[in-house]
Formats: sequence, structure tokens, C-alpha cells
Amino acid sequence: MAFTIALIGRPNVGKSTLFNRLVGQKLALVDDQPGVTRDRREGQARLGNLEFNVIDTAGLVEGGRDTLAARMRDQTKRAIDSADALLFMVDARSGLLPEDRTFAGLARKSGKPIVVVANKSEGRKGEAGAVEAFALGLGEPVAISAEHGEGLSELYAALRAVMPEHAPQPDQPEAAAEAATRGIRVAIVGRPNAGKSTLINRMLGEERLLTSADAGTTRDSIAVDFAWQGRSFQLFDTAGLRRRSRVEEKLEKLSVGDALRAIRFAEVVVVLMEAGAKFEEQDLRIVDLVEREGRALVIAISTWDLVERKAGAIARLREEADHLLPQVRGVPLVTVSGFTGDGVDYLMRAVEDAYATWNKRVPTSALNRWFERAVSANPPPAASGRAVRLNYVTQPKARPPSFVIFCSRADAVPESYKRYLVNSLRDEFALPGVPIRLTLREKSNPFAHKRKKRK
Repeated sequence: MAFTIALIGRPNVGKSTLFNRLVGQKLALVDDQPGVTRDRREGQARLGNLEFNVIDTAGLVEGGRDTLAARMRDQTKRAIDSADALLFMVDARSGLLPEDRTFAGLARKSGKPIVVVANKSEGRKGEAGAVEAFALGLGEPVAISAEHGEGLSELYAALRAVMPEHAPQPDQPEAAAEAATRGIRVAIVGRPNAGKSTLINRMLGEERLLTSADAGTTRDSIAVDFAWQGRSFQLFDTAGLRRRSRVEEKLEKLSVGDALRAIRFAEVVVVLMEAGAKFEEQDLRIVDLVEREGRALVIAISTWDLVERKAGAIARLREEADHLLPQVRGVPLVTVSGFTGDGVDYLMRAVEDAYATWNKRVPTSALNRWFERAVSANPPPAASGRAVRLNYVTQPKARPPSFVIFCSRADAVPESYKRYLVNSLRDEFALPGVPIRLTLREKSNPFAHKRKKRK
């Protein structure tokens, strides 16, 4: 196991900014508003020749039992328990606050090695605040500016002092094997309060992600490793996606952008719809977005345990999905409950099947036999009195399945005929639900130069 460091401290001291700098990507949302981070987020960090796991945590805030603040604090405590060392951050500009002293005591009780970091130490005011951090009694503070990258050499020396010499590095065979067996990337998306975090918690068997009856609890796209029947998955919990006209706050815009990046990074996207309000306009927009991004798709209907069961309910869902989403006809559709766990096994099988279909390659011989039958049964319409000749088809790539048809007049083939070919492909080669890319390309004319000379 790689050495793990947890970033802890009160809200708005710059934990997510430092996290992004250490992992080399803008994975965590950053904003001046305190309390942006709510769940714990993990990443692979590098500082000089040091490589380690890093956990970004919610700011340590006081709150009564059963409140969102209390659950955020519980997530941070779990991160502290799982870490090998703690990086305790304070804000050098504002100096030490009572909350810093309270949570310094919590860090001390953990018994883990602690590195105190005084962030925002640029300028005279920052320098004075960094000196004040000595009063925590946790050792000499490291003055840095996570935003500007200052003081990282001092941070390197402090981290190297707490890391064991034998901490495995990602360039060793153990880490290379781990990278080779990376799981399927699965993003769980949907409208706010559809039950995405609750479902992932049920799949994991623990309260890994914060949940609340209030919409908008999840802000970051949180990646969680998950194993099911011996196969590895990486699940991404995302912020709820509302209509663009209703997204006004800067923080929600950042959250939506983070969710969209998760969709692009994923291989399979599960669109979660609430059983009591399924296939609404925003749900259809989200499915269309996933299709345009070319990702494998699974539709899950949540809170199915609260719906009155009637004969033929699943069949009606299937008909409704195919009617409203013709661009992904036959998309895998499952019913689940995040509270009881019903349907989770069916969901994971659907994810595996969608992933396999997304990677599918059709043998060239079978592809051309289909092509001849499809064109013979329904030839393309003539354009301006001239016939359109479709010559042959090939599949240049998968992920998603993509096909190229070589023809005489690509611009003369109507969209309706392209849809006919796509639907025929989907039925012939069992490609339900995955986006299919079909491109028409004109064959080059070897005698074109002679025609130009005659003119």
C-alpha cells in the first residue's frame, strides 16, 4: 500500500488548492466560499521524487448530531483513521482561530505524524501568521502558498521526514500492476436529489458519501474504488445536473462543470432517475449529453421500493424509454433502491454488459454481409435523379462502435436513411443503448484530374 497523507483543517484554509497542486490536476472544486468540499477525495500525489496518496477532506466544523456538519466531520475523522500521516493546514493571513486549536487537539489524539502547514504565507501579514502557528504545539510550521506554489521545497523536506524509506513508489512493479488492473470507470449522474450518493453508499456497504434530504449536498465529483464479484470499478458520484437557466450561483456552475468532466472521463454512465418523476425533460437532456459524449449508458430508476408494484410496470418503463430516447434504443434499464439495496446486482451486470458492448468490434465479413442485405432491402433514395451508390462499410474503432460507409455522394444521403442504417446495425449486432457513430465518406475518383483537364 502507498503512503497516505490526509489534508485536514478548518474550512477555507486552502486544502483543496494544495490537493490540486499535489495531484497536478484541478480535481477538487476551489472557491472563496467556505465549506465547498464536503466528501473526502483521494488522489495520487507527487512532490519532487515523493509519490503518495493524498486525501482532501471537508473543513472541520462544529455541528449538532445528525446535521450535515456532523456527517462532514465524521468523513474527516474516517480520513484521519485511514491515513499514515496528517497535514494540518491553517490560514496564515487570518492567524490562529479557536477552531484551529480545537482541531489541533483532535489531530494530536490520532497519534499520527503531523506536519503543520501555514498556507497563504505570502506577504508580511502571511509571514506573521506563519510564526503564530508555532503556538499549536505540533512542531515547526511550514510556510507555503498553495495558490502560487511557494514554499514547496520546505514542504517536501517536512514530508520526507515523516515518510518511511520503504514507502512504495508508483514506478515500482507493484504500482504498475495496479495500474494495469484499473477498474471500469462508472459515473453516476442525474438531477439533484435523485439518490446518487445513497445508491453508492449502499453499493459500498458504508456511509462513504454524504447524503441529505436537501438537494445539492454533493458538490465535487468524488471517485471511489469498488469491487463487485472479483471485478474492479471506479465509481464517480457527481453533483446534480439542473437546467442551465436555473444554475445561477458560481459554486453550482463549478459543480456542474465537474460533473460534466466526470462524464467525459467515465467509460459507462449510469443516469439515475427518481421513480416518482422519471423521464422528465432534464433527464432526457442528460441522456442526450451522454450519447453525444459517446459513453456507454445505463438507465437506473431509483426509489423503486416506494412505488406500488403493478403488473407490466417494467415493460411499460421499457416502452417509455424506447419511445422517448430513440437515439439509444434498447438502453439497459434497471430498477434499484439505495435504501434496501434491491437491484444493485442487476445494475452492476448491466454496467458490465454496457461496457462490453461499448468495446465491441464486428468482424469485417459479418459487417459486409449485413451491409449487402440492408442496402438490398432498402436502397438509398436517388437525389436529383441520380442514384447514390453505397460501396462497402468498415469499423475503424470501438468505444463507442464507429462505422464508415464509402459511397459515391455522401452529402446526398438523407438523415432518415442514416437512422435506418444505425437502427439496423443496432439490431443485427446486438448493440443496445450504446452510441453508434456512422460516417459517410466519398471514395476518391482516380480520374478526377482528367475531368479537370477536359474543362
